[in-house]
Amino acid sequence: MRIFRNHDFRLLWTSNAISGIGSWLLIVALPVQVFALTGSAAATGLTLALEALPALVIGPWAGAVLDRWNLSRAMWLADLASAAAVASILLADRAERVWIIYVAVLAENLATTVFRPAARALTPRVVGAGEELAAANSLTAFSGSVIRLAAPPLGAVLLAGPGIRFVLVVDVASYLLSAAIIATVSRRLTHSPETHQEAPGALHGLRSLSESKILRGILAANGVFLTANAGLTALLVPLIVERLHAPGYAIGYLISGLGAGYLLGAAISTKASTWLSVRNLLVVTQVATAAAFFALVNARNVNQAVLAAALIGVPGSVLLITAETTVQRVTPAGMLARIGALFFAMDSLSVILGALIAPALTTLIGLPTALNLLAASALTAAPITLLAVPAHPAALIRPKVPEPR
Repeated sequence: MRIFRNHDFRLLWTSNAISGIGSWLLIVALPVQVFALTGSAAATGLTLALEALPALVIGPWAGAVLDRWNLSRAMWLADLASAAAVASILLADRAERVWIIYVAVLAENLATTVFRPAARALTPRVVGAGEELAAANSLTAFSGSVIRLAAPPLGAVLLAGPGIRFVLVVDVASYLLSAAIIATVSRRLTHSPETHQEAPGALHGLRSLSESKILRGILAANGVFLTANAGLTALLVPLIVERLHAPGYAIGYLISGLGAGYLLGAAISTKASTWLSVRNLLVVTQVATAAAFFALVNARNVNQAVLAAALIGVPGSVLLITAETTVQRVTPAGMLARIGALFFAMDSLSVILGALIAPALTTLIGLPTALNLLAASALTAAPITLLAVPAHPAALIRPKVPEPR
C-alpha cells in the first residue's frame, strides 16, 4: 500500500497495533483474576466500570495539554505509564490487595486517555489531510479489528496455560516495545502559528466544538449511535439465553461475527468514500447499521444472530472510519487533540449511558420491546447527520493543515 511509504506513519501504525495488543490481552484476564481473588461479581463489574472513567473525566483536559505538547513524546510516555501500571498488578496476589488492580486499571486507562487522542491528532500531521488520511484510518481500523478478534481469545488461552503472571509480563513487554517504536518518529512536529493564538484549555475545545456545526452534529450522531450500541451490547447475553434459548457462551460467536464484519468494512472503507459524499455515506451507513440492529434483535436462532452481527460490522466500521476522518479534516490544526479527547469522552459517556439505560428499559417494558427500541434509537443518528453535515465536499476540508514534508 502506498501509505506504507510514509516512514512516520509506519512507526505510528506499528506502535498503535502493539499497544492495542497489550490493552486487549487484559480484556479477559483482568476480570477473571479479580473474580478469582474476590469471588465477587460486583468487584468484577467495578473493574470494567473503572476502564471508562478516565476518558470521561480527564479526557478533555488531557487533550488541552496534548495540543501544546509533542504528540509522539506523549504517546511513548503514556505507553511507559501503562507498562508500570500493569506491572504493579503482579503485586495483587490475594483478595486484600485487589485495590492494586483497581488503581492499575485507572492508571492504565488514564494513560490510554492520553495515547488515543495523541495518535488521532498525530495521524493527519504525518500523512496530511488528503486521500492518504482515509487510507491511514482504514488501515488502523483494519488492524484494530484483527487485534480485537485475536487478542481476547489469546489472553484466555495464556490465562488458562501459563497463567496471569505470564499475561501481565507479555502486556508490559508490548507497551515497552510500543514506546520504543513511537519514540523513533523522526518528525518533531511543531505547532502551527495559529495554535499559539488560541486560548488554552479544555474549555476552549468545548467552545470550538460548540461553534462548529459539523463537529457538533457528528458528535451528537456518534453519541446516539454508540449509546444504542452499548445498550444492545449490555443485553446480548439476555438476548441469547432468553430469546434464542442458547447458552451464554454463544456471545463469543456473535463477537466473532461482528469482528469479521468490521474487518470487511475497514477493508472497503477507502473505496466506499469514492462512491458517495461524506454526508450521504454517513447517513447510509447509519441507516444500514440500524437495520442490522433490528435483524439481530429479531433473530430466531444463533446462526441468524451471527449473520446479523456481521452485517452490523460492515457499515458500522465504514461509519466510524468516515466520521473519524471527517473530524480530523475539519478540526483546526491546533485543536486536534482537544477535539479528539472530547469525542473519546462522548464514547465513554455513551457506554455508561447504554449500560444503565438498557437494564432499566428491560425492567419497564420487557426484553423484546427494549431491544427493538434501542435499535430504533440508532436510526435517529441519520437525521442529525443530514442537518449538520454539509453536502458540498469542499466545506469538509479545513485550511492550513500541515502536509508531510
